[in-house]
Amino acid sequence: MEAQAQGLLESEPLQERDEDAVASADFSSMLSEEEKEELRAELVQLEDEITTLRQVLSAKERHLVEIKQKLGMNLMNELKQNFSKSWHDMQTTTAYKKTHETLSHAGQKATAAFSNVGTAISKKFGDMRSHSIGYSIRHSISMPAMRNSPTFKSFEERVETTVTSLKVFFGRRKYREATEE
Repeated sequence: MEAQAQGLLESEPLQERDEDAVASADFSSMLSEEEKEELRAELVQLEDEITTLRQVLSAKERHLVEIKQKLGMNLMNELKQNFSKSWHDMQTTTAYKKTHETLSHAGQKATAAFSNVGTAISKKFGDMRSHSIGYSIRHSISMPAMRNSPTFKSFEERVETTVTSLKVFFGRRKYREATEE
């Protein structure tokens, strides 16, 4: 019995062609005049209720606008509030926090590297100045001779080490970020 009942009832939802068939079917011949009148009355009542609801909604929307104006809320303020909320929401995301942390860490490393370079330069110029007391750098050492000096070589090695460290640091960060995604 269930097999027969299963065959009569379709488990699939109505398709557009099914809806078109139902819409084009004429059921009015199956209804009595009394049922038709009741349905017409119900139709008129539903249309009246829909019209009333639209009017009520329109009045409520106007009232809402009036209240917002009285409170000083306008489109620009709402946009500012929405932007502030969106910015706050974005800042609380994991992706933002990771990016912020990475950039902050990179900034600290870069600052430390530049500080080391500055310190090395100052120290080397101080060493050079102490070796050439009474003479300017221009008069004491020629540029080729300065490039071959132990002081300049040491400075050059420190700069290369710092640059290499930064490249390795940023390379590792890029690799981690690429593998996390």
